[in-house]
Amino acid sequence: MRILIADDHTMFRNSLKYCLEKQGIEVVAEASDGMEAIKLARLHKPDALVLDMNMPGLNGIEVARMISLEKLDVKPMILTMHDDTVTILESFQAGVKGYVLKTLSCTELVEALKDVVRGKLYLSANITNKIVDAYLNHYQDEMQELTGRERQVLQLIAEGNASKQIARILNLTVKTVESHRNRMMRKLDICNVAGLVRYAIRKRMIQA
Repeated sequence: MRILIADDHTMFRNSLKYCLEKQGIEVVAEASDGMEAIKLARLHKPDALVLDMNMPGLNGIEVARMISLEKLDVKPMILTMHDDTVTILESFQAGVKGYVLKTLSCTELVEALKDVVRGKLYLSANITNKIVDAYLNHYQDEMQELTGRERQVLQLIAEGNASKQIARILNLTVKTVESHRNRMMRKLDICNVAGLVRYAIRKRMIQA
């Protein structure tokens, strides 16, 4: 396995290089800033990049984004002390394949790198629960904005029923059905029926 390390702290880079090489990993290059990391990735074509989050020029997320845009055959991994949910999610959206904390042992880091190089996504165990909780809380908060009746109307809309059909099924007036539909659109910031259908599919209320 061939690895490129990018971190602006020389002492940390040296320690990390020693740790990885002791585990049989080849460190092909080291970078002290984001732009240098991209240049060296193009030159050496490593299997993976171990990126610090905060670096001069380009941070770790932006390096990963550039790697992804250029379609370089290299897997970016963030190695950082930052464990906030927003940063983690933004990292994966930018093309990061692994996100690990600097508290990880060297052996665990090597296992994480192996997973990433194999094409798997890797997230440190101690922050996995945080991500799951954030997702569940977002899901619950969003769905709790809808009343039970609104969820019924939403599902029936997503199943292709017109307002008159929904009114008959739920024993409501057409005006009431349309009122529920309009309130849902405002609550969910959705501007048309197609958007409501996509939302229902995303929430697994119906199958695509």
